[in-house]
Amino acid sequence: MINIENELAGAREVGITGHIRPDGDCIGACMAMYLYLQKAMPQLKVHVFLEDIPTIFYVIKDTDKIEKAEEFLGSIDTFIVLDCAKDRTGACEKLIQNAGKVINIDHHLSNASGSGDINYIVPEASSASELVYDVIDKEKLDTEIAKAIYIGMINDTGVFQYSNTSKKTMEIAGKLITYDFDFPALIQKTFYEKTYVQNQILGRALLESILFMDGHCIVSSVDRKTMEFYDAKPKHLDGIVSQLKNTRGVDCAIFMYEIGTMEYKVSLRSNEKVNVAEVAENFGGGGHARAAGCTVRGTFHDVVNNLSLYIQKQLKL
Repeated sequence: MINIENELAGAREVGITGHIRPDGDCIGACMAMYLYLQKAMPQLKVHVFLEDIPTIFYVIKDTDKIEKAEEFLGSIDTFIVLDCAKDRTGACEKLIQNAGKVINIDHHLSNASGSGDINYIVPEASSASELVYDVIDKEKLDTEIAKAIYIGMINDTGVFQYSNTSKKTMEIAGKLITYDFDFPALIQKTFYEKTYVQNQILGRALLESILFMDGHCIVSSVDRKTMEFYDAKPKHLDGIVSQLKNTRGVDCAIFMYEIGTMEYKVSLRSNEKVNVAEVAENFGGGGHARAAGCTVRGTFHDVVNNLSLYIQKQLKL
């Protein structure tokens, strides 16, 4: 384990970032680290860089301080990369390459060796937010930092129902809720609540889903024309694959949306019978055993057939 304050000794300007298309854990971890450093190390100039985040996460303090890497003209001597390897940070990667020191904190098995000068990689951890809790001084925790960590944890554990939830995860969550924030309301707001557009897209995806492999697998897809019709963005698609996975008898769920001509962003969810991280790695992606993703080229049927080869091997059908 590392101590983040020790690792930042001597730093002047620090950047914090996470992966492209940031999810709840990435946002929670980055904002918790930002809020912590603002409080614990006020002598530092701290920047947090992320792509556009869903409005539901505006409940986290200082999300209005998030900057765009492509608009930043300065240089940063130390970077903290959270919830991914540095090659998944999009426009921030160039800034990271010019930094004198990179600290990588992650829980993805696909990044087991880390990509920083200092690495704290714990694949069995529930979330990057849990690891942020590990590396900070607990005496300096406050309500806003605790809230950001909690939001990250609930989003990557499915409100503590996914298999990545451990005894340690629950113990940390128990400590966090002793701070003065309305955690049931946060769960509703940042995990369950959907916009009208999100519900429309979800309904469309469920209606057009297809069961195959004798009902062991389910797939659904949204093309660019449909997204344009609903004026939907990738952030509106969160949660669809998990809902597909809730179908009785399904061991593996696939949700994909079109990002280019014959190119799809694929999300995978599974139970203990399929390690979807291994499936995704065959296509240059990665993630966790029960939740992973990748980008695959081809027609809809090509993508499904190619993924199915690896899923079927694990199901031994």
